Amino acid sequence: MSVTVRFAPSPTGLLHVGNARTALLNWLFAKKLGGRFLLRIDDTDAARSTKAFEEAIYRDLAWLGLRHDGTDRQINRLKLYSTAFYKLQAAGRIYPCCETEAELERQRSLQAARKLPPIYNRASLDPVNKAKWEAEDRKPHWRFLLSRKKVSWTDLVRGPVEIDTATMSDPVLVRADGAFLYTLPSVADDIDMAISHVVRGEDHVTNTAAQIEIFEALGGPVPKFAHFPLLVGASGEALSKRLGSLSLESLRQDGVEPMAVASYLAKIGTSDPVEPRLSLGELAGEFDFAKIGRAPAHFVPEELTALNARLLHATPYSMVADRLPPAAGALGESFWDAVKPNLTRLADAGDMVRLVSGPVTPVIEDAGLAGKAAVLLPPEPWDQETWGVWTKAVSAETGAKGRGLFHPLRLALTGLEHGPELKKLLPLIGRDRSLARLEGKTA
Repeated sequence: MSVTVRFAPSPTGLLHVGNARTALLNWLFAKKLGGRFLLRIDDTDAARSTKAFEEAIYRDLAWLGLRHDGTDRQINRLKLYSTAFYKLQAAGRIYPCCETEAELERQRSLQAARKLPPIYNRASLDPVNKAKWEAEDRKPHWRFLLSRKKVSWTDLVRGPVEIDTATMSDPVLVRADGAFLYTLPSVADDIDMAISHVVRGEDHVTNTAAQIEIFEALGGPVPKFAHFPLLVGASGEALSKRLGSLSLESLRQDGVEPMAVASYLAKIGTSDPVEPRLSLGELAGEFDFAKIGRAPAHFVPEELTALNARLLHATPYSMVADRLPPAAGALGESFWDAVKPNLTRLADAGDMVRLVSGPVTPVIEDAGLAGKAAVLLPPEPWDQETWGVWTKAVSAETGAKGRGLFHPLRLALTGLEHGPELKKLLPLIGRDRSLARLEGKTA
């Protein structure tokens, strides 16, 4: 079976980590099996959809590396939805409803008072009501007529699922103003695009029962479904109020690596350890629906930050050479290898250039030791062996060992308590700057 999946975001806001996880899991599943990943812009909500948000979707997916194999916009496909609508109407599976929102709310209130579920009572199918509302020239909205039978499928994440459609309201497919709502366009598109698998959050589980009935009513093949748990915050709280700070745009602006985001979203809530991967291909090779747990996945920004650091620590120079700040890039691979174990963001490499090129204001903790160390500085050329040879000579001359030896030298050479390995940094600093700093001069 050939695999075709789709990601169908609405251009009514910025993509956030929840959207990104949906896109990523679809992409990983498809690419592992040599399938296709389609992008479908759900822009039928003309009042809220904007071109700017649509462009942001393309930009964010490209940043994550999720290249799509085809794209379309739902606003271009209205004829398809009209055809589907009339097919359902001819089959007697869609019917007009004329209640106002106030009347529907009153109905729900009465049902709640009677301790009944808030299910639409199909009052519009009553000939008396129908005649009355037609006489009042009300504009109808249109509902799909559910079978009120049980619908079942084997979910690729949740296992066997059964939903009794008698516990559901007939879903509204078309509003009174003629606008299509999500459900019918989604099913019609999935049929037309030959979508084989629908991979999405578990908040769509109940909707799936109605959609399966619509697939069948339209005579289309029913795709396989995979519903994964939603993201929550560190303490299990909903992320909805925090999504502004968790948009892909904000993460990108904050200097988070796209592969850190992808690695984190692919692994949280699974049986795999949350470790960085250097490519989407690695993540795709490891992807398996069976690894996704049933509990909500906890998104903890601090964990993403730590993962971003571990990713940088493992990243070879060839993968960042063209993205380093210019001053850092000019120092080449040896500088990258020296500083990367101390990075949290790639931009931090630019801040560390001054450790090599200056200016550094030295901190002279032990003037006597610094003076003797200056005298014992070996001639250049220097390499990574120089630090060990030099500090051994300084130790033999002064008797200093351990922290008493290394801490004063680090403070003098870098002005910092902690930092990159000095055996790698010293050859980059060079003899002239090292000597000046040991003498207490800013260099």
